Amino acid sequence: MRRFLSLLAVAGALALPQAGQAQTTDVAGVKFANTAQVAGTRLTLNGAGVRFKVVFKVYAAGLYLAEKAATPEAVLAAPGPQRLQIVMLRDIDANELGKLFTKGMEQNAARDEFSKSIAGILRMSDIFSSHKKLLAGESFAVEWVPGTGTVISVNGKPEGAPIKEPEFHAALMKIWLGKAPADPQLKEALLGRAPTASAGTSYN
Repeated sequence: MRRFLSLLAVAGALALPQAGQAQTTDVAGVKFANTAQVAGTRLTLNGAGVRFKVVFKVYAAGLYLAEKAATPEAVLAAPGPQRLQIVMLRDIDANELGKLFTKGMEQNAARDEFSKSIAGILRMSDIFSSHKKLLAGESFAVEWVPGTGTVISVNGKPEGAPIKEPEFHAALMKIWLGKAPADPQLKEALLGRAPTASAGTSYN
């Protein structure tokens, strides 16, 4: 009996999180959970980093995937749900942010992909325009759910119906992962290829 109880104690200890085993990843003071649930699928934090504008920290971003991916092509081709979580590090005009996202999509997407994304871009612009300003500490998320579309949430609340066109999601992700990303160092960080808090040089 004593041996049985000892085995139970060992099994219980193994089931508990080990000391020092982080459950979150800290990026510029923002704690990103190392796992997330989207549409019933467990996702893992692929990478996280900071978006810099010149020398100023604008936001922290974390990319969640079902399986790790180290290239933009692998991210875009990955099956299953995805999430990009963004937490503001400074106050910013939401309408201006929406315009920068549209510019980033146009710079990185193929012409036909961008054309098929226009309806979704207009919807996204309406979402940001309605919020006027995003304050430091506020967040938004972009989730891709196969068969449903792209769901945009602000401060944890879904905004409107999903944007169904897969071209929109691909073009949106290329803002951060395309050939002319918003911040090259953030691109590397999201792909898990660079330190999470490294500075970047802005294209926009």
